[in-house]
Parts: sequence; C-alpha cells; structure tokens
Amino acid sequence: QVQLVESGGGLVQGGGSLRLSCAPSGRIVSFTTMGWYRQAPGKQRELVAVISEGGSTNYADSVKGRFTISRNNAENTVYLQMNSLKPEDTAVYYCNAHFPTNIYSGGTYYQRGDYWGQGTQVTVSS
Repeated sequence: QVQLVESGGGLVQGGGSLRLSCAPSGRIVSFTTMGWYRQAPGKQRELVAVISEGGSTNYADSVKGRFTISRNNAENTVYLQMNSLKPEDTAVYYCNAHFPTNIYSGGTYYQRGDYWGQGTQVTVSS
C-alpha cells in the first residue's frame, strides 16, 4: 500500500557524516509520523529519530546532538542527517511511516499500521 524507499547509506570513517533519505510512494510525509529505526547484527530494532506531522521530533539518547531528522513536504521526503558518526552507529537503517488511524487522502486509502522500507546499510569504520 505504501512503499518507502531509503537511500544514502554507505561506508564512512568514524567522525564522518551521512544523510539518509526516505521517499514514500504516496504523498504522506506532510500528514504522517515518520521515523528512522536501526538494527545492528544480533540486536533488536531500535528507534533512532521520529518526526510528527506537527513537526515535533524525538531522538534516541545515543544520537542526540549528532543526528537530525527533517522532512520536506514539497519533496515528500524525510531525511536523517548523521554527523560525528561512531562505529556503534553501524546498522541497517529503516524508514517507518506510522498511521495511528485509517486515513483517506488524495484518492488513496491508507490502513492503520506501520509501514517499513527495505533498509539501507550504514557502516562506520574506526
């Protein structure tokens, strides 16, 4: 129903920066809570950052002050700017769109629930 396409991952040295992008198939960014999650090998998926439809943001303690989530409604894209990267940031990063209720918008019906992208690998070398 909703496809999320992430891009921008890669290999970077510690202290470097990357910017991840998430482009949904439907124009949902302006009215949906969007987030970034990550999963490292052998660990559970965890929240990295989230931005609500009202623009409020929330971050994991481990990334506060280093990562910034933002969105461009005109481009229908969500970004995650990652600075001062550390080896412990190495993980597969997933984009998420959260619909707390069923929504009908722009001729499309969106069912309540969570939608996920395929993930993009971020590797930080020491």
